[in-house]
Amino acid sequence: MSALPHLPVLRRGKPYESLDKTEVLDHRTGQVVATVSQVNAGILKKDMRLIGEARAALKKFTVAELVDISSKAGELFLRGTLPLGDKGHQQSAEDYVKTLSGTSGLPHVMVRRNMEKIHYALTHVATVLNGLTRGLPMEVIDRGFGEQSGAAVSYYPTTQALGLVMPSNSPAVNSLWLPAIALKTPVIIKPGREEPWTPYRLIQSFIAAGAPAEAFGFYPTDHEGSAEVLKICGRALLFGDANTVAQYRDNPKFSVHGPGFSKVLIGEDCIENWREYIDVIAASISDNGGRSCVNASAVVVPRYGAEIADALAQKLGPIEPLTPEDEGAKLSGFANPKMADFIDAAIEDGLKTSGAEDVTAKYRGGPRRVVFAGGVYLRATIIRCDSFAHPLANREYLCPYASVVEVPQAEMLEKIGPSLVVTAITKDPCLTEQLLASSLIERLNLGPVSTMKISWDQPHEGNMFEFLYKRRSIERAW
Repeated sequence: MSALPHLPVLRRGKPYESLDKTEVLDHRTGQVVATVSQVNAGILKKDMRLIGEARAALKKFTVAELVDISSKAGELFLRGTLPLGDKGHQQSAEDYVKTLSGTSGLPHVMVRRNMEKIHYALTHVATVLNGLTRGLPMEVIDRGFGEQSGAAVSYYPTTQALGLVMPSNSPAVNSLWLPAIALKTPVIIKPGREEPWTPYRLIQSFIAAGAPAEAFGFYPTDHEGSAEVLKICGRALLFGDANTVAQYRDNPKFSVHGPGFSKVLIGEDCIENWREYIDVIAASISDNGGRSCVNASAVVVPRYGAEIADALAQKLGPIEPLTPEDEGAKLSGFANPKMADFIDAAIEDGLKTSGAEDVTAKYRGGPRRVVFAGGVYLRATIIRCDSFAHPLANREYLCPYASVVEVPQAEMLEKIGPSLVVTAITKDPCLTEQLLASSLIERLNLGPVSTMKISWDQPHEGNMFEFLYKRRSIERAW
């Protein structure tokens, strides 16, 4: 067995070692943790010619059988010891926690929380599918036709495979593609550079649980290869910044997952009680190290903006980096320190425009960017903005960051723009009706509910079933 693990390419589940390899490094020490084979776009093109074999392997199972396999995979992912690469290495659940923490910067406690989210999604796939399909009997997918609510229905697949261009910011984003296996759709995964661990472990969990290895493609590759994944797969999930996803957003072939610009709103009827909501707002901003698209990046209120910003700054500003093993750790390190430098510089540059104040500065007692135990961290930042016109008012960064902006209630929906999640703390029936009618809000929480709270049977960003299957009209005489 070699000293370092090697993650091979998985071509329809079969390991393939490439001459071209990259190294995955510990974010604090710079030490090489593993090598990862890389492939070019040509390999992807060649393999996709045989993707029908992968789909055929999944079609041998019923949806019910694949749901059961998914549940077993969830248990293995959370607790099992699984193969790590092709050089004889094995990875326990605790090894996974330590390795992912070391390369991503997430402290152990956050890695475990993300594991639990993935475990829940896998062990509740039946519930998830019931929500996604609105109660469609799964036999309809097995047979291609059937009945729902007394009406004849038929669904056909929109693609031979689901392409995935994954990020490195948070392992729980992998939960989004998990229902695809139960829906008999192979996956072609381009993992994040610093986070190949979660998709690889999930693949090994599925295979160990009884899923056909042919259903899984694991293709570490470059930008050209990523573009090829998007090009050759009939449907694809894409993660990236606003500029990356903008060119794909209006194409129904893609489900794009960029910045969420999630927000907390407080209505006029509840604003006098703002102190009661500081804890839930702070959690919305800072949970998971501020790395999720469902983290709140703006707090919109009709009054008391300065007071609310100060209260949040008092709560979040003093938080300092801790060792990865510390159960109280709330900040994540940066696998790529240049990203931390960019964010810090962007915030400082925005503060040069009048109408904004970094309220957390006086509570941090030091710089935003800090080096601790060899890792680079960004401490929490709460910006008080005079209006949404300010360049820092509607921004999102991979750290605990949020702006606080005063906006008259009548103008809130006009000003906030597209938002993945909105927590609206109001009982006002008029405002509630406007929020429910808004096409700008993907997920709406009514009342003091953290933006981070997700219900797996209610998709917060696209419906995987409707993405992978399309309904057709059907009439049967036999």
